[in-house]
Amino acid sequence: MHALSPDELARYSRHVLLPEIGQAGQTKLKAAKVIVIGAGGLGSPAALYLAAAGVGTLGIADFDRVETSNLHRQLLHHDENVGQLKTESAANRLRQTNPHITVVPHPEGITVANAARIFAAYDVIVDGTDNFGSRYLNNDAALQAGRPLVFGSVYRFEGQVAVFAPQAGGPCYRCLFPEPPPPGSVPGCGEVGVLGALCGVIGSWQALEAIKLITGAGSTLVGKLLTYDALHQTVTTLALPVRPGCRCATPGAAHAPLVESDYDNAPDPALASPETMTTNAYPWEISVAETKQLLEDPTKPTQLIDVREPHEFAICQIAGAAFIPMRQIPENTADLPRDRHLLIYCHHGARSMRVVQYLRDQGFAAVSNVAGGINAWAEEIEPGMLKY
Repeated sequence: MHALSPDELARYSRHVLLPEIGQAGQTKLKAAKVIVIGAGGLGSPAALYLAAAGVGTLGIADFDRVETSNLHRQLLHHDENVGQLKTESAANRLRQTNPHITVVPHPEGITVANAARIFAAYDVIVDGTDNFGSRYLNNDAALQAGRPLVFGSVYRFEGQVAVFAPQAGGPCYRCLFPEPPPPGSVPGCGEVGVLGALCGVIGSWQALEAIKLITGAGSTLVGKLLTYDALHQTVTTLALPVRPGCRCATPGAAHAPLVESDYDNAPDPALASPETMTTNAYPWEISVAETKQLLEDPTKPTQLIDVREPHEFAICQIAGAAFIPMRQIPENTADLPRDRHLLIYCHHGARSMRVVQYLRDQGFAAVSNVAGGINAWAEEIEPGMLKY
């Protein structure tokens, strides 16, 4: 049923020549079903290499659309795809890469409602997501479906790869990180940046691990965490044991229902909801439209503060904003006016929310975060502003 055609034998001949894979291993790849979660920086190289390798059915899940800022690292997409659903752009590219495979788009992404059902239809899960809520959901759903999960992450110049397969006696993602960090405490690549080529390295490593899981070639990263430092070209592999008491080691816990609130990526509603009011009249967060209205209202004294880094400030600024990088806020706190409504912004809103939290702790009542930061300002208020 899954025998290789003459065209496929010619296409995969360099695989077939490898005794560790051979025709038997290539036939296993043709019969395999792999889903890649996220058609972004990691999902792009992972999906491209899995498609080229001849994985018979390749799922691609993502609810997002292509943006210009994606293109330096998300090689599934091109300029003409900007604004298009990532799954649509990715599916077209993958089918061009290998006409012998079946590509299954999942434009709804992976959710609590569909995760276990979708994962059960695949043999291997490749996690290319970039936020903690999605990683915990993918981990728990893979555990429930009894499928190995190939994990990858990147941060600035560093990357990690692991294979979480409790069904094979290995640990899960919660063994490594039992609980997610506080909301906003770990900025994403949209806030701190990421080296595009690093995504290629880590995503390719994920594809390699998936191929080994399918073919049985060599040893995998089950029970190991590989870390890669791209700046200094160092690779470290650490043993990763099963954590006592983890749900993956607790009978019955693996099949517990997935609950939406366990995977909420939003900041604590008590801290960050635009509607939330403390004992004063100033919300924790306001929109860029509300910010513009406040700045234009002479009856409401305000002060706009940019807490980005100098190299970011040099690209674009909002007129009239005071510039105080986040790390310099503590030494400048005494000089901040307490008789004005302080409006804090950064690139996307994560760093500025931490500054708002800090200033509230210092007794500033009139301080709010500008939701979406200067990126939202450029999209909604000043369309001609440079974006990065």
